[in-house]
Parts: sequence; structure tokens; C-alpha cells
Amino acid sequence: MQDAVPTQLSEQESIPTHPEEMKASFNLRVGKSISLQGSARITPAGVVTTGLMISAIVLAFGYLARSMPHRRP
Repeated sequence: MQDAVPTQLSEQESIPTHPEEMKASFNLRVGKSISLQGSARITPAGVVTTGLMISAIVLAFGYLARSMPHRRP
């Protein structure tokens, strides 16, 4: 009978990755005591979705800005 507890995988094997995902990371050091590290990953589908979301927000703000009354000095 097999064990009910799965064997532990390394961190790299446990996280499934998309074959086309893009990765970025940065290290920021400010002065002697402040250090920031960050990383991000996104797939091409995420890039397209982000573009659609931003264009919808810009379109909504454009509609609101156009509908406001204009002030003339």
C-alpha cells in the first residue's frame, strides 16, 4: 500500500510554469540599511488581459472627462 503523504518536491518542481512565461526580478538598495527585492512573472495571455483592462479604464475615464462641463475664464 502506498503512503498517503506525498513526497516533498523541490521548490522548482512543485510550481508549474508556463513554457512561454516571462520573468523579471530586481534588487534595490537605498542607503546602508534599506534593501528591496522583487520579482514578477507573467504569461502572454496575462499581457493581453492587462492591455484590455487598461484600455477599458482609459476609455471610461475619457468618457467621464468629456461629459464634465468645461470652465472658461
